[in-house]
Amino acid sequence: MAEYPESGLANALRLLAEAIVGDLGLKVGHVTIGGFDTHANQLRDQPPLLEMVSEAIYAFYEDMRAHGKNQDVVIMTWTEFGRRARSNGSDGTDHGAAGQLFVLGTPVQGGFYGERPDIGRLVDDNLRFTTDFRSVYATVLERWLGAPAEAVLGNQRFEQLPFLAA
Repeated sequence: MAEYPESGLANALRLLAEAIVGDLGLKVGHVTIGGFDTHANQLRDQPPLLEMVSEAIYAFYEDMRAHGKNQDVVIMTWTEFGRRARSNGSDGTDHGAAGQLFVLGTPVQGGFYGERPDIGRLVDDNLRFTTDFRSVYATVLERWLGAPAEAVLGNQRFEQLPFLAA
């Protein structure tokens, strides 16, 4: 078994790994982490949060690899809100329109999908989002889980992205 760091996120991922390695038939696992709502002191608070996420995901992935399950797992991170590009008066950022989403794992074809953010084209201090998050969800639903995206996302079709083999 991989060595997990001491954090709530790592503990949750360790438990998820046990369910996957135990072949319990798990198709989707979900863990959460808080603390990123950094309206103030973002430069101080965000680096240790990012380090904790990085170390926990690394331990989880190494655990999957050690058990020969890395081909069976796709990791997706997301946030419930984006952040504004400009800092506020308390050295943080306020809720914004665009955010990042990461998809990781052996089955993932790495790269940057969508247009790169343009800090020179802000709208009300927000980055313009260029990729609808539902396109990422549709890709994972159909190409990874074999489920029709419309069953989850409604009747609208969303472009699929080439980060997972069809």
